[in-house]
Amino acid sequence: MAKKLLKAVSRIGSGMFIVIVCLVAFVVLSSRISGGTPTIAGYQLKAVLSGSMEPIFQTGSIIAIEIKDKHSSYKKGDVITFRMDGNLITHRITDVKTQNGQTVYKTKGDNNDGADRWTVTQQNVVGMYKGFTIPYVGYALNYSSSKLGSALLLFVPGLLLLISAIRSINGAKKELEAGKVG
Repeated sequence: MAKKLLKAVSRIGSGMFIVIVCLVAFVVLSSRISGGTPTIAGYQLKAVLSGSMEPIFQTGSIIAIEIKDKHSSYKKGDVITFRMDGNLITHRITDVKTQNGQTVYKTKGDNNDGADRWTVTQQNVVGMYKGFTIPYVGYALNYSSSKLGSALLLFVPGLLLLISAIRSINGAKKELEAGKVG
């Protein structure tokens, strides 16, 4: 009985793993084809490329940011992701000011010694960090953005589905043979 339960749990786990890998591959590949970043229910996953916000999130983690429109406002203490010189940066707001009738944010990485040299306009803010972090997965996310990584995302789910089908066929064959012998 325990052996059958373990086998059933193993099959369910394997099936769920294959479904998750296929869904991740679909989301990443569809976003690459469309040229955008994957957005799920108003959230985007971003890879952390530096240690400027440690210990809140580590280099190589992925974080979830809630996508906001250009008219959203933020307050001191919020952690925002913004565009600066073609790069995405995630830092904490240390001050909110008005310059030339426009709201701007002074930011700082929690692990940095001093505040950033720049101010961030509302138009440059992509979204706000919502407290969701998964360590080390950012390395895989960055790799999947490369040409080789994208090719593997096409190949690996297909290979996993093929292996799963072969295992199912072999299992059914063994059950049939066991039924003939008895």
